[in-house]
Amino acid sequence: MPIKSGVHEKGALSLQDIIDAMKKKTGFRKAGAIATFVGVVRGNSEKGEKVQRLMLEAYEDKTNEVLANICSDLWKRPGIVDVQIHHLLGEFDVGEDLVYVLVAGSHRRDVFPVLEEAVERYKKEALIFKKEQIVTEKGEQKAHWISEKEDE
Repeated sequence: MPIKSGVHEKGALSLQDIIDAMKKKTGFRKAGAIATFVGVVRGNSEKGEKVQRLMLEAYEDKTNEVLANICSDLWKRPGIVDVQIHHLLGEFDVGEDLVYVLVAGSHRRDVFPVLEEAVERYKKEALIFKKEQIVTEKGEQKAHWISEKEDE
């Protein structure tokens, strides 16, 4: 059963699940490379605070539409066989996976530029909201919402 790009609850799928499903698609026999990007929870905020946990939410219907459109657009590039973006939602500890972006293509030179563009586009276009739980330099525990633009 194909796995559609979009948002998924934490634990609903793994990177290996996505790769296995990708390899079962009819057009995959044209692929000679799969490039992957795995976004993980960083241990420090942009302000140098210690991140304890990250909570992710999304406007799911719109985000699924945006991610599908990005994948569809990039799939049209020469040499590209498949593009998938899977963003996880829920509560995450430092080091846990947040997002999987995969690009399959005929050759390795085809996949890397498309992978980079897919990552940059989902970060700008998808309606995903992050709440950081941090410990300040003074040892205070705080939580605040951050945008992708703050988190680059």
